[in-house]
Amino acid sequence: MSEDINSIPHRRYNILTGEWILVSPHRTKRPWQGKTEKSGAVERETYDPSCYLCPGNTRSSGEKNPEYKEPFSFVNDFSALLPDSPKVEKHDGLLIAETEKGICKVVCFSPDHSLTLPLMEVEEITKVVQMWKKEYKELGETEDINYVQIFENKGAIMGCSNPHPHGQIWSQLSIPTEIQKKTKHLKDYWEKNKTSMLSKYLEQELELKERILLENEHFVALIPYWAVWPYEVMILPKKHYQHIGQLNAEEEKAFAEIIKKQTIMYDNLFGTSFPYSSGIHQAPTDGKEYPEWHFHMSFYPPLLRSATVKKFMVGYEMFAGPQRDITAEQAADTLRQLPETHYSKS
Repeated sequence: MSEDINSIPHRRYNILTGEWILVSPHRTKRPWQGKTEKSGAVERETYDPSCYLCPGNTRSSGEKNPEYKEPFSFVNDFSALLPDSPKVEKHDGLLIAETEKGICKVVCFSPDHSLTLPLMEVEEITKVVQMWKKEYKELGETEDINYVQIFENKGAIMGCSNPHPHGQIWSQLSIPTEIQKKTKHLKDYWEKNKTSMLSKYLEQELELKERILLENEHFVALIPYWAVWPYEVMILPKKHYQHIGQLNAEEEKAFAEIIKKQTIMYDNLFGTSFPYSSGIHQAPTDGKEYPEWHFHMSFYPPLLRSATVKKFMVGYEMFAGPQRDITAEQAADTLRQLPETHYSKS
């Protein structure tokens, strides 16, 4: 890309979804260095007797958590999807609806109420990765489950109602819209080139090194060329894996290592427990072959200028399409300059 286009308004193409994003680098000539503005969060105790996710506590459903020492999963007490919904379809002119079935689970990352992923040890995060693998396999093999979405909402600003370190898994009958879009573009490339589109993309990114944040033997963390959120990050396995179930023990640990380093990078940006929504996109579990799929984990954080200044999707973005001021390259450069040690331990 020439320097000219980096200084004038331009559009960038998302190869996974076929959508465009407007980039306006002239509005911010250089990356916002950000002021270190503490969020005012207080340190939490390792155990909270009022927390429904802490070991041994009774949840609102009346179920009691075991005294778990490692990652623990259970069916969400307030599931958005239910496994036994009766089949009902509505086709009344332009009014169309159908029943959706599924299973929603909560995954507690740690028994320690005070932790978040960047503060957990690599060995502890590795056990979370192993839990994700287990749930992907077991839910994916369940009748009427055709897709398994693993995700985490971190921070109250992202709508997280409980600070205990945890994520969720929603598995369902239908294949979600985002997965349908990505499947189409991944498959089109595969059928034309007989290779993984994300493997070729990663090859190009590693050669340019403009948006690479972290790399180890098995994984790479980068700012996607088409990133929408200010400090959006994608973690990709170097091998062409369709889903996390294909990771071996060494790769599980490598995945955990890069998640820890990436989330420390986030926390260090503004000296706060950095909020985000993260999720793993991978092959559907409907029994079909998906050779084109290359699993990846994305982080969508809302913070732009400080610990409390959020990037809102409003105006043009709600009615026309996504837009950003700082370029992906500027965001990558800002994150790469941060220390590796978590700010709370400096």
